Amino acid sequence: MQTITDYQNSIAEHFNSLDVQKEPANLYSPIQYILNIGGKRIRPMLTVMVADIFNCAIEKALPAATAVEVFHNFSLIHDDIMDEAPLRRGHQTVHEKWDLNTGILSGDAMLILAYQFFENYEPKIFRQLAKLFSKTALEVCEGQQYDVDFEIREDVTVPEYLKMIEYKTAVLVGAAMKMGAIVAEANEEDANLVYDFGLNLGIAFQLQDDYLDAFGDPETFGKQVGGDIIENKKTYLYLMAMQNAEEDIQRQLQYLFSLKPNDSSEKVELVKNIFRNSRADEMTKLAIREYTDKAMKTLEAIQVAEDKKKVLRAFGENLMNRNV
Repeated sequence: MQTITDYQNSIAEHFNSLDVQKEPANLYSPIQYILNIGGKRIRPMLTVMVADIFNCAIEKALPAATAVEVFHNFSLIHDDIMDEAPLRRGHQTVHEKWDLNTGILSGDAMLILAYQFFENYEPKIFRQLAKLFSKTALEVCEGQQYDVDFEIREDVTVPEYLKMIEYKTAVLVGAAMKMGAIVAEANEEDANLVYDFGLNLGIAFQLQDDYLDAFGDPETFGKQVGGDIIENKKTYLYLMAMQNAEEDIQRQLQYLFSLKPNDSSEKVELVKNIFRNSRADEMTKLAIREYTDKAMKTLEAIQVAEDKKKVLRAFGENLMNRNV
């Protein structure tokens, strides 16, 4: 078994050598660009990690891992267009560096490229990977639409929000892990357990992202603390506060989130105080713990040696102890 650092290094080396550049340059250069500007690359790392856990050579899992990362970056290009975002990972977004039409078309090409990486596998494995990928890709789109819809709704419920982050974020984590099991030809029960492990960890990851956006350390978080508050995003913290605060505080919070987005430190501090006083911060941390525990309980049922489970357990614990 390798360490998490070993898996990270293998994925970094693979993507550093990946060349998708061909003609027309204005279609493929943006693809090469976004794949080269890094990111955590958690999802492809999980694919090769799970394959290794089920005694499969890492090299065999690399095409599936590449498909996952190409798809993830496709979704980021389109998300950035929808959000009119100028930066991604500290670099210009694709639609800013090139133009809107190029961003749309290059993103579309990435979706097709992702499928092509599955062609490296024999028909039986190809079918399983493609079926899972199609289901996941559609769910990610559904999650994105829920997220867009929630921006103009005042009646978003906690179950609705959890479904949104499950589809928008967690299903791709689960799928990345299950693809590793499929490539390794693990049995169906273990492949489904690995998926559930990733799904619950993915939900916990997004809830923690919500928490860190408000209460993270500006020195280590890597992006502007309070960004969700400035953009009036109805995160889990917001929903918990609305669920538990007194009516006058609820009205104050609704008013603050009705203001046009602007970089107001006063607004951020007012909202953070409401989150604290309503115990929304504590309830969010509790939810993070609950979903992490669900993931760890699922891990125990997977039929692999204990030393292999330790790698997944360590990954989950590292993910939940992050401050970035």
